Amino acid sequence: MAEDRQNRRHPHNLQGVLQLAVEAGSASEGPASLEPLSQERKEWLRGALAEVCKGQMDEVEQMRQCLTVLRKDGMSVREREGEEEREEEDEDERESALELLSELCENLDNARDLMVLGGLELCVSQCLCHAQSGVRWRAAQLIASCAQNMPEVQFHLLSMGALPKLLQLTDSDPHPTVRVKALYAVSCLVREQEAGLRAFLSHDGFSVLMRGMQSDNEKLRTKSAFLLLNLLTAHPEQKDTVLSMGMAQQLVSVVRTPHSPFHEHVLGALCCLVEDCPQGLRDCRSPSLGLEELLKQRAKELQGKDESQEELDFCERLRAMCFRGQQSDDNGMDR
Repeated sequence: MAEDRQNRRHPHNLQGVLQLAVEAGSASEGPASLEPLSQERKEWLRGALAEVCKGQMDEVEQMRQCLTVLRKDGMSVREREGEEEREEEDEDERESALELLSELCENLDNARDLMVLGGLELCVSQCLCHAQSGVRWRAAQLIASCAQNMPEVQFHLLSMGALPKLLQLTDSDPHPTVRVKALYAVSCLVREQEAGLRAFLSHDGFSVLMRGMQSDNEKLRTKSAFLLLNLLTAHPEQKDTVLSMGMAQQLVSVVRTPHSPFHEHVLGALCCLVEDCPQGLRDCRSPSLGLEELLKQRAKELQGKDESQEELDFCERLRAMCFRGQQSDDNGMDR
């Protein structure tokens, strides 16, 4: 009986939710909650339902209108003759449409609806390769908004080849914001997503991250290093793959560059490569890298800086794993 009462208290649709809210509101006023709904309350409830449903339909309609704006780019040359003077205005409209779609698709239901409406295909096939950088980066932002924590949408995007396009933008787009937003979208497709990781590996994604860390774009360096650290932490089985690419040596060379906060993630990635990984340990111990002296110097520079405590911790941890007791290890190997 208790279970039946519990089931009755769980609404299964929007009307039930509102009904429950009305009853809860009445209950706070006392015994009146036991009385039937008055005509006034019934009218209020119908009005509330209509407003909520109208709001839901309005959002879908807004998405349709945004897609209409974006599809104007697909007009033929003949259709666009005489409209060149409106290009700047059209660009603003396209960018505004993508921004509104990103905002709407923070709601997971809207992200799913956009997929059903064909909006993601339009975004991948047309907007990611648009001549205007403002359209490209906003398209990448929209893909990221839709893909976050949405396996259904992630699979859909992967099936239409979104990932290689995003990796290419991350690697070589001339506009820095496009590269950063594209990498953000890549992250949303591969983190905690096995199919995404497989696609990432098949398109040499780790090399893209390595080049990102070596770029002159601070945000791209930071996000590349953070994604590398995340992937190595979540998928330790990939250590051999990245070590075979010379990743340890490359990361040490990055740490040698003028100090930057993103070095924290780089040192974290080096710790991952060394932990429970003999090849990573051998690579980092190579005298040609001079890593031990580098870590000593870096630790000295970071001492007393509260904002750099995590980086200092990684320095000391890496130094301990690689070089503390190394002499006795080497003696044992000689024997």
